[in-house]
Amino acid sequence: MSIVKSLSVGDGDMFYINHNTDSFTIIDWNLSDDNKERIVDELINESSSKGIRRFISTHPDGDHFGGLVYLNSRIPITNFYCVNNSATKSEETDDFKKYCELRDSDMAFYIEKGSSRKWLNSSDETRKSAGINILWPVTSNSHFKEALKIANEGGSPNNISAIIKYGIKDGVTVLWMGDMESDFMEKIKDSLELPKVNILFAPHHGRKTGKIPSDLLKVMKPDIIIIGEADSEYLDYYKGYNTITQNSAGDVTLDCDDKQVHIYVSRETYSVDFLDDKNKTDFDNYIGTLNM
Repeated sequence: MSIVKSLSVGDGDMFYINHNTDSFTIIDWNLSDDNKERIVDELINESSSKGIRRFISTHPDGDHFGGLVYLNSRIPITNFYCVNNSATKSEETDDFKKYCELRDSDMAFYIEKGSSRKWLNSSDETRKSAGINILWPVTSNSHFKEALKIANEGGSPNNISAIIKYGIKDGVTVLWMGDMESDFMEKIKDSLELPKVNILFAPHHGRKTGKIPSDLLKVMKPDIIIIGEADSEYLDYYKGYNTITQNSAGDVTLDCDDKQVHIYVSRETYSVDFLDDKNKTDFDNYIGTLNM
């Protein structure tokens, strides 16, 4: 069994994976004065028995690294994964300075398509693979190079986002795409090799500007798309697909067990009609089970 949790952090992203191995992974973070103590307490508690804690940054945008100074003060970061970049900002916050410090340090591991690392996606006699694979970027791709240049010159870093897959053998496949934008996905779609996906986190918090092209959706055939917490007027609701909308659901917890994903949310009133009822009670506010 493993747990994938999408934390409700407002207009931003934060996830963790409590693996069915000796690993704990945090993907992006957006901590505020209102949530930082509670969330970091949870991260410390959930990861206390793990030998490996890794931090993966999909891209250097403020709503994906907010609260990094505080996070690092309570959970010292020694295992930092990011796309190799030299992104700059016209106004440098303390959190961005900490991001750059980690990015440029010997604690950084630069991710790109096919990245291989012990315990990230390979096993040995010490511990098993965490099941995380990087599907993008292809650093030689001309469109990626242009997006990297824009970020390095102080423009938007959205399109240097990594595509990250988490998978359990004979079980769930979960995909993250950071804040990748629709027009950029159109440019690179012939260079992407995407799998069938059970749970897809919509890029750019579910905004219309990050709507995944239909060609790519047909390849991935997501069973559920989880839409983030951008303002509702900017969201694309992915008509024709089963969705969970985090603006209404709050935290989303995926309890991944063999060929089933039991799903819980933090808002008691939230429900959907496309999941099976297995009467699960491991967490609060069970809304149903996805059978794969």
